[in-house]
Amino acid sequence: MASFAVILAAAGQSRRFNDQHYKKPFIPLANKSVWLYSAERFLNRDDVKQLIIVISPEDREEFHSKFGANVAILGVEVVDGGQERHESIRAGLAQVRDDVDFVAVHDAARPCLANEWIDDVFSAAEKSGAAILASPVTSTLKKSVDGQTIDGTTSREGLWAAQTPQVFRRQALQDAYSKLSSEKPTDDAQVMELAGHTVTLVPCSEINMKITSRGDLRIAEQMLKAMPKPKLQGPGNPFADGDMWR
Repeated sequence: MASFAVILAAAGQSRRFNDQHYKKPFIPLANKSVWLYSAERFLNRDDVKQLIIVISPEDREEFHSKFGANVAILGVEVVDGGQERHESIRAGLAQVRDDVDFVAVHDAARPCLANEWIDDVFSAAEKSGAAILASPVTSTLKKSVDGQTIDGTTSREGLWAAQTPQVFRRQALQDAYSKLSSEKPTDDAQVMELAGHTVTLVPCSEINMKITSRGDLRIAEQMLKAMPKPKLQGPGNPFADGDMWR
């Protein structure tokens, strides 16, 4: 069985979220913080051998104050990220163990992730070496320079909205990151594309949404109610009591 490390990206500034008290991965959603919904989907998998969360250095003190004891119990590794997303993922990659076959990068602010979607993208990555969850674009796309008036309409034919997890052979992803120079890729699939790799698209529901605004929290809460809850094993399971994660 192939082994996987998971990197949760949580080092962003959450500027569009516009909350003076919380960044979006750490805000309470129903009975626990957003990032824990993302984390718990991987924690009970036999093929996941390492889980790393990358946070902003400015958040480290508060993060450990709120989640330090629980992170220690679960064995989650905490890594300081950088100013840009690719810098943060590179920092996480540096901590991935050499005995791991694949790396999955997942947005910590995507809490509505189903086990079957993880199975699908993990399986596709094992076959092709690189795979991401994505959904075909169904909306009409408009271009606007000033954000007020339409400058043109872009065809949606052949367009897909990238999601996460994005999963790659560990060595290939590390090599691809080592080749970056002045580029500022916005996701890991782009890093692999720049290095000449082919990335497989795995169709996924738009339910696998990324929380961007406070309004998204209400939508995510309703979606989570309809999703099966992961069954975490073992004594002293910290997910058994949501209050521990607020």
